[in-house]
Amino acid sequence: MTERQKDRPWLMRTYAGHSTAEASNELYRRNLAKGQTGLSVAFDLPTQTGYDPDHVLARGEVGRVGVPVSHLGDMRRLFQDIPLEQMNTSMTINATAMWLLALYQVVAEEQGADPDRLQGTTQNDIVKEYLSRGTHVFPPGPSLRLTTDMITYTVNRIPKWNPINICSYHLQEAGATPVQEIAYAMSTAIAVLDAVRDSGQVPEERFGDVVARISFFVNAGVRFIEEMCKMRAFGRIWDQVTRERYGIENPKQRRFRYGVQVNSLGLTEAQPENNVQRIVLEMLAVTLSKDARARAVQLPAWNEALGLPRPWDQQWSLRIQQVLAHESDLLEYEDIFAGSHVIEAKVEELVAESLAEIDRIQQMGGAMAAVESGYLKSELVSSHATRRARIEGGEEKIVGVNIYETTEPNPLTADLDAAIMTVDPENEARVVAALHEWRDNRDEARATEALSALKKAAAGTENMMEATVECARAGVTTGEWSWALRDVFGEFRAPTGVSSAPVAVAAEAGTPLALVREKVARTAEDLGIGRLRLLVGKPGLDGHSNGAEQIAVRARDAGFEVVYQGIRLTPEQITDAALAEDVHCVGLSILSGSHAELVPDVLNRLREAGATDIPVIAGGIIPPADARALISAGVAAVFTPKDFGITEIIGRIVDEIRKANKLDPLEVPA
Repeated sequence: MTERQKDRPWLMRTYAGHSTAEASNELYRRNLAKGQTGLSVAFDLPTQTGYDPDHVLARGEVGRVGVPVSHLGDMRRLFQDIPLEQMNTSMTINATAMWLLALYQVVAEEQGADPDRLQGTTQNDIVKEYLSRGTHVFPPGPSLRLTTDMITYTVNRIPKWNPINICSYHLQEAGATPVQEIAYAMSTAIAVLDAVRDSGQVPEERFGDVVARISFFVNAGVRFIEEMCKMRAFGRIWDQVTRERYGIENPKQRRFRYGVQVNSLGLTEAQPENNVQRIVLEMLAVTLSKDARARAVQLPAWNEALGLPRPWDQQWSLRIQQVLAHESDLLEYEDIFAGSHVIEAKVEELVAESLAEIDRIQQMGGAMAAVESGYLKSELVSSHATRRARIEGGEEKIVGVNIYETTEPNPLTADLDAAIMTVDPENEARVVAALHEWRDNRDEARATEALSALKKAAAGTENMMEATVECARAGVTTGEWSWALRDVFGEFRAPTGVSSAPVAVAAEAGTPLALVREKVARTAEDLGIGRLRLLVGKPGLDGHSNGAEQIAVRARDAGFEVVYQGIRLTPEQITDAALAEDVHCVGLSILSGSHAELVPDVLNRLREAGATDIPVIAGGIIPPADARALISAGVAAVFTPKDFGITEIIGRIVDEIRKANKLDPLEVPA
């Protein structure tokens, strides 16, 4: 079979961006030269959550997990010498999606690009932000309006753009089962399409164009058969929903269009070389089946559980895709699973269970109502707790973690501090200085007028996209755009799901949890109090709260009184809460890399307040050198992904409380 007869490969992307627009632009051009066929932009957390780099909550977060884009000048530099008319660009952005698309459109116009030819995707799924990633800004109602305005604008003005990626990826990362992943994503899609239809901004005869531009961003885990069947089930349900609920007759418009990043939840810090075969297996689940093949694939790097991947690590993941697409015969055949009774039975099971859960959510009033009631979040926290319990109990086996833990020395991680990329700590100051220079040199009157027009549009009923594009042209900054809308819409703090999560681990006599409960009770008695109190804090802008929630739930089940206020808190707020609640330990969870600045800040504030008997525990993706520095600074203990035993962690926390209060160690195993 000749090369000409092969199917065209999927878009190959690498999720990338860091430090500055200039550094990220250089990385993108290098990746494109290596054969990457699409761009996938990672924005830093201040950009994602609508803060300028000089805001107090942005401290320690600028350029950490992505590129900072504060205004039109940054977007120009990000795509300098990259012809946007020829690109297919994916932008992982949600609450501020409208703003980033406006900046992208203006830069493309400055390059001379025809908006009709721009191709790409803005993630723009706010529901999964409430449930898992935590980069939401506005309440559900206004957020849905922003999404609706953006979809109707692109259908009319940028017709090849995918204005939303309904994301089930992050739901799986938060513990979703395949049924929950399908049902929650589909319920989100229904909420979005209903809102667009009811807005009256698209004529009924053109609604098929809206449906055709809806895409999905899906997770593929290591359970190969189940994941591949999940993709087929997704396609069948989407076809049914769009045909029956919205009357879409054109089968091309009803096609389930999705991109994938394979699972990061299952990547391990222990024996991280095993992540390579996990990534390959997960990629096969979304590429082997022609009838359910992904349109675009981006793979994580083998060392993401250790820290920020280097360009070489990202290149390795790109080469995995290229070998499959260009060296194997995969693209020469029809669907190799067609006719399999095993596959068909599993798909039918997933379809039936998912439709039942979709119906349950619709009876609650739809996805937005299920978010506001806390139902979706509590279900995910519960599912995640159950999964963690299976791992800790050995029922779910992870090679190198809870089985086959012995290993030869790993040359890839012989120097752990060199096995990941680090961001220059001076980078943030340079970005802030550049922001101030931008503000000083712009037409202030035009910027003020543009923001006023945006507020007027938001307070009324007109589409906000035109006013947002004018803000981009006028030199408005990310934070200013966001605060203008905050003034109109307010902010939203999503339910944590912790208090309503059921007990996932048994505490019968003799079990590890029962022994830890005994330690907790005896320590409280020794201190002469009713219950030990633990504050679980998420300082900064890192919204990945899964780990913090699991610690909070297990501590609750171990007998602690848990203080958990959710995400996006300043060190000052966390310290004030610790003192007001008279807690016995503060546990801080950070996955974004800002631990080096934010954890010592909390520690120092507690010391200044005289609370030297409150130990501070840190957890997250913390490289060994940083962990040593935190311990030297006075942090009582540091936990990373290799510490998968949550019950053991709770036991260690009790030990640190006893040590801080000068109590003798307990001879009770944890």
